[in-house]
Amino acid sequence: MSAGSNQRSEDQFLCSICLDVFTDPVTTPCGHNFCKNCITQHWEDKVLYECPLCKDSFFARPQLNINTLLREMVDQFRRERQQEASSSSSEQQAAKPGEVPCDVCTGTKLKALKSCLECLTSYCQTHLEPHRTASGLKRHQLMEPVENLEDRMCRKHDKPLELFCRTDQTCVCMLCSVLDHKTHELVSLREESEGKKAELGKTEAEIQLMIQKRRLKIQELKESMKISKDAADRETAGGVQVFTPLMESVQRDLHQLIEEIQDEQKTTEKQAEDFIKDLEQEISELMKRSSEVEQLSRSADHLHLLQSFSTLKAAPPTKDWTEVRVRPPSYEGFVERAVEQLEEKIRKEMKKMIEAELKKVQQYAVDVTLDPDTANPELILSDDGKQVYCGDERKNLPKKPERFSHCANVSGHQSFSSGRFYFEVQVKGKTDWDLGVARESINRKGEITLSPQNGFWSIWLRNGNEYEALAGPSVRLHLQSGPEKVGVFVDYEEGLVFFYDVDAAVLIFSFTGCCFTEKLYPFFSPCPNYGGKNSAPLSICPVSQTV
Repeated sequence: MSAGSNQRSEDQFLCSICLDVFTDPVTTPCGHNFCKNCITQHWEDKVLYECPLCKDSFFARPQLNINTLLREMVDQFRRERQQEASSSSSEQQAAKPGEVPCDVCTGTKLKALKSCLECLTSYCQTHLEPHRTASGLKRHQLMEPVENLEDRMCRKHDKPLELFCRTDQTCVCMLCSVLDHKTHELVSLREESEGKKAELGKTEAEIQLMIQKRRLKIQELKESMKISKDAADRETAGGVQVFTPLMESVQRDLHQLIEEIQDEQKTTEKQAEDFIKDLEQEISELMKRSSEVEQLSRSADHLHLLQSFSTLKAAPPTKDWTEVRVRPPSYEGFVERAVEQLEEKIRKEMKKMIEAELKKVQQYAVDVTLDPDTANPELILSDDGKQVYCGDERKNLPKKPERFSHCANVSGHQSFSSGRFYFEVQVKGKTDWDLGVARESINRKGEITLSPQNGFWSIWLRNGNEYEALAGPSVRLHLQSGPEKVGVFVDYEEGLVFFYDVDAAVLIFSFTGCCFTEKLYPFFSPCPNYGGKNSAPLSICPVSQTV
């Protein structure tokens, strides 16, 4: 069939509306064919139905049925066209990027079907034919098409690399195995490849395990992010709840302050306006008297002048304005009092916040006991491990690496390497003490400097009233009153250590941004008793809700 005949044949199966091969062809009463969906959409919203080709009109919308004969012819046409396209594609398939091209083709390089290790050439189906028919070429070793065939040949003997030398861990040809590697352990490429595949399988399994671990880590980090966001949202809501009424109170106080100042100013203005009104009234009366005196002095009626003289001679009664003053009001102290009231409100709100925070951290209370194996020989511990004070004599105790040898220190028996924990210690009656947490690897021998750099997060009291946070350098703490019971809270993951005055519900000091990588132990020092002045013990107390 000629090309023109093919074109005419294809035109017979094209819908004149969509210009594509028919889909579900239907025939109108005038004999023309269209896709069912095309003619249906063409007639939508029309009052007069007409054929798109011949313009024949129909007053009633025709009932259209699928032309089964034409549909079968269209389906046959589609199948033939697909077969022709498939046959043409398989016969003339050009090499795509990444595919091995035929080395013989000129012009368009077709896709290679095989590579010859003898010829070091890759062939398409057409140029491969001699290797399948010629007796001399049939003996050549063919393989799946590959690039850089010269890399598969021994550079020394120009022979295919067919063996693997396990001794030298290299691929060799047959001549190499006889001449250069005859005493070495040789195996086929297939055998070695299978072994390497097994190793790659292990590597792949390890990689998949690493991928899985990292996916789990991603999930863990996402969960941490969610927890962090939830905590941030809660804190934000709490902050809004606290600060909104505080800001409203500030606005009210500011409005009240402005009103008080304005009231004072209005009172002063009213007083001045009243004085001015009286003065203007007196001026008016004086001006009237002045006019009367002036007229009388020009009068030619001597009798009238003498009769009026005694009345007009004296000035009308007026007020002595010499000492009258309008003193501007003093606003000194207005702002100071307002600020003091605001500070008092803030202190009350802060106290409420600390009370709520302390109540929350007390939920993480743990049972802490003192570890006698860490106690300095001068210390005396109670039988239940809850109290410690410094004695007058140094006991002869076994030397242990965990024991504090020089300073009057002792650690808690319990350690913590995650989560949150809280404990309370009574310090009532003492003039000196140290309290906090310490990491496991701290120095326990000789002189010890308490600081985070040395593994201690602690505060202390000296001389009965000198409180310091040993933050390296130390921070002087100005407390309104000395605490009798100190609460210690630690959040391991967040790197926080907080100290509270439990009874007053006051935050004493906070270490933030700490990086904990070891076990943490509660840390105590009752300090020397100084002849009985500091003989009261440090006592670990049971935790009860303070508010």
